[in-house]
Amino acid sequence: MTDNGRVALVTGATSGIGLASARLLAGQGHRVFLCARDATAVADTVKSLQNEGFDVDGTTGDVRFKEQVAEVVRAAVARFGPIDVLVNNAGRSGGGVTADIADELWDDVIATNLTSVFVVTREVLTSGGMRHKKRGRIINIASTAGKQGVVLGAPYSASKHGVVGFTKALGNELAPTGITVNAVCPGYVETPMAQRVRAGYAAAYDTTEDAILEKFQAKIPLGRYSTPEEVAGLVGYLASDTAASITGQALNVCGGLGNF
Repeated sequence: MTDNGRVALVTGATSGIGLASARLLAGQGHRVFLCARDATAVADTVKSLQNEGFDVDGTTGDVRFKEQVAEVVRAAVARFGPIDVLVNNAGRSGGGVTADIADELWDDVIATNLTSVFVVTREVLTSGGMRHKKRGRIINIASTAGKQGVVLGAPYSASKHGVVGFTKALGNELAPTGITVNAVCPGYVETPMAQRVRAGYAAAYDTTEDAILEKFQAKIPLGRYSTPEEVAGLVGYLASDTAASITGQALNVCGGLGNF
């Protein structure tokens, strides 16, 4: 245990990058509070991590709704105390031919991927107690799609560009307080969401998911998708004391897909 029971809140933490980040932070000694929309998934994840010997708890919450965000943060503070580390991981995919995208899809992608990052961060800084500390870590899971355009992914790419911009602005704002703000930008990562994305592209291009996987892998210099654990490794580093001078950055974990 290296972090002396510091408190971490991880959103969207029942699968993929969120789950890997929660497990790694718990392994580093953080007391981890997690949230997601599915009550069964939350209960199963908490039980599984507790069975691994970690100090973990959680509750349901939908980051699209301010009232639920406030309830999640209150529950985290009540359970473990003021929050030291926030991982804004909750997100969704979404896209298609831009001229055919419905308002509802655009609005939901922006609400889930971008607006929630602001809402959760604001709540953690205030009722979560972080702004009264001399140390804090805000880690936003963005994407390499937040640095370049993605064909048939305009809502997703726009939302992640927003996360990167928010990260840079808030990082500069909070730097004098000792709170750091950084974005982790995964490329292709093998998660349940990645499987849904491949299915969507396969349908759009009238081909197979295997063909889409091969096409995507061919773009990655390492020739493979990253793992959730590899992305979580950067989350864990940014949460550490060693990363105290890193702020306002958007750092890639992408197998060389983007060198920008």
